[in-house]
Amino acid sequence: MARKAKAVWLGGALVALAALGWYGFGADSDADAAVGSTRQLSASLGPAQAASQPVVAGSGPYSAAGLQSRQEQLVLWRGRYERAEQIYASYRDATRYPYDSRPIAEHPDQVRPFAPIAEELKLRNANGEEVKGLRLRTSQERVFLSGSESVKFTVAVRDENDRPLPLVIRNARAQSIPDSRTPIQLVQTSVAFSDDGASADDASGDGTYSGRLTPASQGFQNFGGTIRLLVELAADGKQGVVHFDVVYVPDVPATWTGVREALEAGSLNFYLKAQVRQAGRYVVSARVDDANDVPFALLQFNDEVAAGSREFKLQVFGALVLDKSPAFPLRLRDVDGFLLIPDKFPDRSTMARQAGVVHVSASYPKSRFSPAEWSSEERQRYLAEYGKDAETARRQVEELSSR
Repeated sequence: MARKAKAVWLGGALVALAALGWYGFGADSDADAAVGSTRQLSASLGPAQAASQPVVAGSGPYSAAGLQSRQEQLVLWRGRYERAEQIYASYRDATRYPYDSRPIAEHPDQVRPFAPIAEELKLRNANGEEVKGLRLRTSQERVFLSGSESVKFTVAVRDENDRPLPLVIRNARAQSIPDSRTPIQLVQTSVAFSDDGASADDASGDGTYSGRLTPASQGFQNFGGTIRLLVELAADGKQGVVHFDVVYVPDVPATWTGVREALEAGSLNFYLKAQVRQAGRYVVSARVDDANDVPFALLQFNDEVAAGSREFKLQVFGALVLDKSPAFPLRLRDVDGFLLIPDKFPDRSTMARQAGVVHVSASYPKSRFSPAEWSSEERQRYLAEYGKDAETARRQVEELSSR
């Protein structure tokens, strides 16, 4: 699970890894292809240059065959040198910032993490057969929830011309989906859907029916796992079904208690305070916008945390600030976190979402941020190895060129 949780670092080094794959599998083939053109390159030497070489009949370093072989080797090693330099530069640039403080442009799917999950599907009946001429539009607020949190669902039907159709919700029931390894008592409850602009519904009479499930108050307070909502509906004289799945855990592992900030060692650190009830590995993510509401950075925390009053450190890396020049003050927003639960389903227990801006920083001059690149034992080791590859290829090029 720790490897999954550190996916953001792997995503940040994607360019470097892609380049590595290119070098490992493509460098020789590309260079060998270039060798195929070396005969043309050799032919371009011309009579005068050819005459200046001590060509001896048969084989040898100064024979025509030897000259052609050196030219082929030179092209090969030049290609390897170029690729080794590209790999070094790509990895260096991709790891300039730490894995937990990245430009949010690298993670476009994380810019609006709390946007509803919307889908447009073919309407199908209870047998899974397509209902001709009708399409279904659905949304759900979230997949994972815990404690007293709730989730909203919407359903609408459109015809082939994308016109909304009158809809009847015949039945909507949520039920627990038991883990096959653990026998549990089945839990079922009805969920009310309406298009009256009240309760969960946003606008009356717009053809979109909305319903809300609150597991803790609807019979699931002792259940942890998948809850499936099955909605039976009718439109234009035809019947169809749609289902939604959520993953629920009744216990909340930790609660938020505030935020503080500190400019330390040339980077801006946000400390998210929490009262931790259950110790373990926590993964926390937050987004940072600049003063003009331009998305700037994705910050993450991934570490073991003991129970008690704790702080989750989220760092805005100094070099990232200097490179991207966000307008201050910075706005910390849309914070989510969860406790990883290894070897079990559900594999996480979520903390309450903090939607919107949760903290606004002070304004700092750029001179207070450090331009230093991120450093770690692993990064230095990789840079050293990639540097050796480039140096080896460079020496080969120099040796072949000097002959």
